[in-house]
Amino acid sequence: MRIIDSHFHVWRQADLPWLMGPMQPRIFGGYEAIRRDYPISEYLADIADTGVEKAVYVQANWPNDKAVEEVAWTERLALETGWPHASIAYADMTVEDIRPFLDRLVRHPRLRGIRQQFHWHPNPQYRFAAHADLCRDRRVQRNMARLADYALTFDLQVFTEQMAGAAELAQACPRVTFVLQHAGMLEDLSARGRDDWQKGMAALAACPNVMVKLSGLGTFLHRLDPAHITRIYVQTLQLFGHARCLWGSNFPIEKLWTGYAPLLAAHRSAMRDLDEAAIRALLFDNASRVYRL
Repeated sequence: MRIIDSHFHVWRQADLPWLMGPMQPRIFGGYEAIRRDYPISEYLADIADTGVEKAVYVQANWPNDKAVEEVAWTERLALETGWPHASIAYADMTVEDIRPFLDRLVRHPRLRGIRQQFHWHPNPQYRFAAHADLCRDRRVQRNMARLADYALTFDLQVFTEQMAGAAELAQACPRVTFVLQHAGMLEDLSARGRDDWQKGMAALAACPNVMVKLSGLGTFLHRLDPAHITRIYVQTLQLFGHARCLWGSNFPIEKLWTGYAPLLAAHRSAMRDLDEAAIRALLFDNASRVYRL
């Protein structure tokens, strides 16, 4: 079956401050094994014989003032190698008017969307955003709505406690397609944590312009856990349906604890009760539609 990887990174270590200098705590644990260049040639070797035929590059946290340079670099990679087929760039949605910056980004024809990581957590190691309520910021909402005029999506990354605000953001911007990263980043695996996550996901599922990316499910476990992946799939599909979900590898982060083929096999196992049309939607059709591939 044809497959699109809707979430992967390649990088040059020299471009990424978090990969240089002293080790910094990260939500995915120790990362010494990927503290180096991860070129497109290695990614292509990782996906060999898996059926992946297209991929979407998601911004890898270059310095904010180099966001345009990052997109230009991925565009050059695509011209040289044929990969990636689309890219998601960084943009600061808190500025007064995002349009001049978007005008610079969209000069690169493979740009399909924006990601600014909004996830905030009481644990500083899990914290990325300046505060917990960026989704409710009126300036953010105003800029977010403008993405529709550029035919750009927004890759939304929030924790459970931010999902109510994220739903408000989606409701305020009905013409924008939001793609929830990593199935909502379930990090509290207690019974209460799972229940709160499911309630937050239900609020987002009530917004027809929100999709879910089934990716990064080893982030807080630091291992490949097929049973955990299956639970996330079952609950997410019950809420969103197969027409609003898509698969992504989150490589090379997941490479810290697994290979590409075992990762894909675990996700395909989680789809085992679905019919062929639903599996095709998750692995290919939805990403193709959302990211215009």
